[in-house]
Amino acid sequence: MRNLTVLAAAAVLLSACNSDPWAGRQDRMANDTYAAMAVAEVQAQAIRDPLRPADEVARDPLRHPDRMLAFAMIEPGDKVADIRPGAGYFTRLFARTVGEDGKVYAFVPNRTAERENPRADILVGAYPNVVRVNGDLNTMSFPEPLDVVFMSQEYHDFHIPAFNTDVNVMNRAIYQALKPGGLFVVIDHSGRAGTGHTEVQSLHRIEGASLRAEVEAAGFVFDGESNALVNTADDRTINVFDEAIRGRTDQFVYRFRKPR
Repeated sequence: MRNLTVLAAAAVLLSACNSDPWAGRQDRMANDTYAAMAVAEVQAQAIRDPLRPADEVARDPLRHPDRMLAFAMIEPGDKVADIRPGAGYFTRLFARTVGEDGKVYAFVPNRTAERENPRADILVGAYPNVVRVNGDLNTMSFPEPLDVVFMSQEYHDFHIPAFNTDVNVMNRAIYQALKPGGLFVVIDHSGRAGTGHTEVQSLHRIEGASLRAEVEAAGFVFDGESNALVNTADDRTINVFDEAIRGRTDQFVYRFRKPR
């Protein structure tokens, strides 16, 4: 994520020192292109990881891991937190992508630690660069500043009273955990316009606009969205666990950036 930015900044400085503002432009463009291609190949190799369980690989056509890795801008050397990773669908992909110079923190909330720690520990045992972290969602912290915080289909749950979480406080904790310029990427099940977070427990859905407003209130800048998981056939009126729609819900994918 930082590599392309550094290359672009260097290109500007070099051009400023040359009487010809276009000198070396093709070389700089080529370097940026080659860097992007190299990261894309690393991400592709992560998807081909033989340690990925067959049932997770079978979900790839619906979850689009290639587009998610690209959108989240995960790169070698990154420090990433996967919030409530579950069985580790994304954790495995991140671990292979960030490589031995990177780190993936599998964050398991204290409330669900008893049943979810064993699954996180399987990931730790399989990937040397994965570390399990337990904590309170309101005060989550990590051993080092992060490049990316990733949350897939979990944000809505943290509005459910049983989680005892103030999402506004949680968002500020995530903001503090990130490096300047770091990213907060959120995937969640789409709720209908105007529903806000009123159906987080009944349908396990949240309105995208409501979530975006909450995250921006913590200081984040909206940095883009992906339509990779949009499903217009989902009318967003039934519970996401209903077999009629399970695994195929209409989902939004948002990227937020902490200002530099």
